[in-house]
Amino acid sequence: MNDSTLREVIEDLNSAAVGREMLALASELFPICRSITGQGVRKTLALLQEVIPVEVHEVASGTEVFDWTVPNEWNIRGAYIRDPSGRKIVDFSSSNLHVVSYSSPVQGVFSLEELRPHLHSIPEHPDWIPYRTSYYQETWGFCLSHRQLSELKEGDYEVSIDASLEAGYLTYGELVLPGETPAEVLLSCHICHPSLCNDNLSGLVVSAFLARALGKISRKFTYRFIFIPGTIGSITWLAKNEETVHRIHAGLVLANLGDAGDFTYKRSRQNNSSIDTAVVQALVDSGLEYEIEDFVPFGYDERQYCSPGFNLPVGSLTRTPYGRYPQYHTSADDLDFIRSDALGGSLSLYLDVLAILEQDRTYLNLNPKCEPQLGRRGLYGSLGGRSDGRERELATLWVLNYSDGHHSLLRIAERSGLKFSAIAAAAQRLLGADLLEEVS
Repeated sequence: MNDSTLREVIEDLNSAAVGREMLALASELFPICRSITGQGVRKTLALLQEVIPVEVHEVASGTEVFDWTVPNEWNIRGAYIRDPSGRKIVDFSSSNLHVVSYSSPVQGVFSLEELRPHLHSIPEHPDWIPYRTSYYQETWGFCLSHRQLSELKEGDYEVSIDASLEAGYLTYGELVLPGETPAEVLLSCHICHPSLCNDNLSGLVVSAFLARALGKISRKFTYRFIFIPGTIGSITWLAKNEETVHRIHAGLVLANLGDAGDFTYKRSRQNNSSIDTAVVQALVDSGLEYEIEDFVPFGYDERQYCSPGFNLPVGSLTRTPYGRYPQYHTSADDLDFIRSDALGGSLSLYLDVLAILEQDRTYLNLNPKCEPQLGRRGLYGSLGGRSDGRERELATLWVLNYSDGHHSLLRIAERSGLKFSAIAAAAQRLLGADLLEEVS
């Protein structure tokens, strides 16, 4: 770790080059069959450890976590369907989406009529394979293109799912980067999907490279990265960390960060927490197109962090949200769907958000009765004659006026409509002139 700031990291960032690195990591992770438990998660975390020092945790099957129970561990070695002529028409080795995740082991011969209830397709996209799961109801099934399904003939089909579903562990990864304060920023992504790129790998690789960048600098906040299976993973993590989650100052859930869509921010349940304000400020400052949505108790793991018993300040920053692009949960969410420039841009925006959190301070104006004379302190002269002079002057006056010990720089930027960077720079100038002092 060195004394560089996050702003310096952002200035030095080559987002195009880093985007290509992230896409390369996603390509390496793409073939692995992941689920909410099993060897696929362990393999994923092992590859991740080549980028950042993730610590692996395991929680035994049968462990009670609030109203849930950690399920048995599922692992699959192979699966296929042979048609009446003996030809293998569906093969797990060609796509791990072909098997419904958590399918029970099966070996037998079925008529087409018996087999049909176990076959899943997408009629509106006849060449895509859907992604389906059955985590908490013991059954089995196959996913295939609708074109394949439509061509099946009457007869007997040999079916094999070589899988195990037995007591084991739920596995997740965690990396904590200590800061000057114990207050934490939580960055959470899910790692439970098989070969799906935008809805899984994009959040994972952006998280990893975000952690790599933060690991190189001095930090105000402590950063906690968790790489967890969706829903049951966040529930398990919260159950294991219930006594310390009060340290979480801000948090984000990372997903759907590799497509070409505009950014969408889903607010935390608190609606106007510091993370909500910081993300909106970063989006405004970026000049990009974006959408802001209020919290709803549906979606990714933010609904667990924001459950009423915790009500943590955790939002979700994505590009196109889940379920709003046709490729979602299908084989079309592949390496051709995500883009290196989108990954790089997502990383840049996340760094901007965290830089705002890192720089945010609350100050007290030490000369609050009328405006202090800026000229004799060398501040007025530094404003005059510059093309950006008006913004600098406005920022200085806003900071002086609202530095009452209650308004942070982030809140001042929000209220003034000025860029956070202008407000933060004004505060530094005023600190240098002994006109402000920081409020703890």
